[in-house]
Amino acid sequence: MQTVEEFLAYSVHLEREAAARFGELADAMESGGNREVARLFRRLAHYSRLHLEMATARSGFREMPEMKPEDFVWPDLESPEAAAVWGADPMLGREEALQIALAAETAGHTYYKAVLDTTDDPEIKALAAEFVAEEQEHVTELKKWLAASRAGEPLPAEG
Repeated sequence: MQTVEEFLAYSVHLEREAAARFGELADAMESGGNREVARLFRRLAHYSRLHLEMATARSGFREMPEMKPEDFVWPDLESPEAAAVWGADPMLGREEALQIALAAETAGHTYYKAVLDTTDDPEIKALAAEFVAEEQEHVTELKKWLAASRAGEPLPAEG
């Protein structure tokens, strides 16, 4: 990451894709009758939209680079939080859906942490630290849901 503008462009793209994918996962879980997990995924989509709004607001007064989807260079083939497309299968079980969501949030956390650890720019470092902390909260929440699901316990309360 060379500039704050580049960091924000990547963040906007990443969070937009994450919101869309979590929305798709929520729809799939709802159509499969798993309303509790659908609500969780809708909340995760909401969090991604909040991150998107934050990145967009911070980029508002800056001259942002024009980047097409193919211009982004990700650690894997797609942005880190873009949960696997096959996860939108309505026949997918609760545990598998939670694992997909956990993998996406963990990848997002890892991505922002790598930016935090490798940049020398204090403004990028501050922004990345915020995103790392928020992604860690999501990872922690999903781990609780997955543990409860595996133990056959009631799913954690929202929030």
